[in-house]
Amino acid sequence: MTTEVNKGPMLGQRHVQTFLLFLSIIVNYIAKFNAGVAVVAMTNAETTNPNFPEYDWNEMERSFILSSFFWGYILTQFLGGWLCRHYGARWTMFLSTFGSAMLVLLVPFFVPWGGWQAYCAIRGCMGLFQGLLFPCLHAHLANWCPATERNRLGALANMGLDCGTLLAMYVSGQVAASSLGWPGIFYISCGVGVVWCVAWLIFSADTPRQSKLISKAELNYIESSIIDANSKQEEIKASHEIPVPWKAILTSLPFWALFLVRCTQSWGYSTLQAEIPAYMNGVLLLDMKSNALYSALPYLASWIMAFIYLILSDILLTRGTLTITGIRKTYSSLASWLPAISLIGLSFLDSNQKTLAIVLMTVSVGINAGSTIGSCLNTIDLSPNHAGILMGIVNTGANVVPILTPLLVGMIVKNEHDRFQWQWVFIISAIVLFFGNLFYIIFGRMVNQPWNDADFLDHQKQPLSQEEGRAAKVKSKALEAHNAAVTRST
Repeated sequence: MTTEVNKGPMLGQRHVQTFLLFLSIIVNYIAKFNAGVAVVAMTNAETTNPNFPEYDWNEMERSFILSSFFWGYILTQFLGGWLCRHYGARWTMFLSTFGSAMLVLLVPFFVPWGGWQAYCAIRGCMGLFQGLLFPCLHAHLANWCPATERNRLGALANMGLDCGTLLAMYVSGQVAASSLGWPGIFYISCGVGVVWCVAWLIFSADTPRQSKLISKAELNYIESSIIDANSKQEEIKASHEIPVPWKAILTSLPFWALFLVRCTQSWGYSTLQAEIPAYMNGVLLLDMKSNALYSALPYLASWIMAFIYLILSDILLTRGTLTITGIRKTYSSLASWLPAISLIGLSFLDSNQKTLAIVLMTVSVGINAGSTIGSCLNTIDLSPNHAGILMGIVNTGANVVPILTPLLVGMIVKNEHDRFQWQWVFIISAIVLFFGNLFYIIFGRMVNQPWNDADFLDHQKQPLSQEEGRAAKVKSKALEAHNAAVTRST
């Protein structure tokens, strides 16, 4: 008689939560990355809708606008992990998205009054709110994903990265050229954020047991899968008492391999993400509508490639062709090294080779979609119990980088029409991508680390307690011997 394996329902609340996380990334990325198109429209009204104000911002001021979001973003990563541990992902993610949506609405009203400095201040405050998002997202996945589905559901949720960037680029360009003009970009960004907040409050729950919509079969499936991994950890986790082993995390080489590769991948990705519209306008001489279409094309390719990567990884894992370690390191290498080659090729092209330049940019960003499975989900591999904390640390470092890359572009590119100045930007990014991934291949690990255990710190204290006990016994015996000697002498 064989034991029946509980695989849970084909579709259930875990998929609803995953879809809501997918949408949360989309609406936040629309608000986050619409600036790449918006600053071009706001400084070159002739290519969009000339009925709206135009601003005379130089390249450095535009670079400050693009990087300002991350000034606030890096400050609240740890706070996001802390709020999620104490108040749950549901309310923390609501606060993050609603705050960002309200702030993006302010841009058309405050920029005419405060100029590029006001735009920077608003984006910095948006970053403060959105910084809460990703630590919660990974913690929410760890709570809802059965162990055997973490790779699939985590990848599906993170597809919002590519879809959100795609919509930010394409929709923003189309709206800027429409009767709404560039202010319409911000109205729409606010609207979709508010709609998501309503849906999130209706359908989300911090844990499967707290959900009022989940079936008993699915609840048993998720909880049994997690408890099978470590029943004692779940017992402690339920009481919210798992302490964070900071020293063990910060001295873990696999953690630092993840940290470095996420930073270097962020360097290459953010360089293209923020600068594609400016590069296409300045070097390839494309107008705004064409610019919007071709700027979005790489992210359409990335979104499609994300599905291909996911399907392929499922097949390879199911057939046992590759382990999760092989999958992660192979995908990370594809996502880092092939774009590095494409960037070097891109740096030698000009407006006479527009088609090839667009193909290389599309290939570079499209193949980079492998970084989600390759490295982004590694936080859950290393420590499901501390996935939110790990994501907070990693995301802080990875988002310091987008502060630096636009400023570096502003320092190097004094004339946006000069291909040779852009050449340096792309070659530097290629070098960074290569060496970051090399370190990850050598030192990265895709298994739970010892410090993931709920009672890890207790085990660390036991040897110390035993040592203290032995020392106390020795001291006691020495004291007894001394007293005996004193007694004999008297």
